[in-house]
Amino acid sequence: MAEPIRYLLDTSALLAHFRQEEGWESVQSLFEREDAQLIIASPTLTELGRRLISLGATEAEVTETVTRYQLLFHEVVPIDAAIALAAFVIGQNSARRLPLVDALIDGAAQARSAILVHRDEHLTTIPAALLRQQTLNSPASN
Repeated sequence: MAEPIRYLLDTSALLAHFRQEEGWESVQSLFEREDAQLIIASPTLTELGRRLISLGATEAEVTETVTRYQLLFHEVVPIDAAIALAAFVIGQNSARRLPLVDALIDGAAQARSAILVHRDEHLTTIPAALLRQQTLNSPASN
């Protein structure tokens, strides 16, 4: 059996899935694929919670939603010194400024040799040599 393909879902991908916005079907298909190993970076938990609060969710609803999503992932990648340094390098080599949380998530994807799944246009300026990406509603770039 072939080794699974690892995907790291960015907060934007989780929000699309949760809210059934554009691209949510692509995220759902990843959840259903047997050859996919899905992971997230630890800052995604905070970012998702903050975004849900801004959309009107209560803290209890956020806790429940975040907990349910965590169960779907093979790993929640903690941010360590190596990932923090990878985030710095990715940010320095991106054609556009990356917010710190995005850079940390991107560093986690790189460290785990995962394909970053997102719907953030500013992330597409990261050189392909540094990070494999799949934007929602586009074919996977394995």
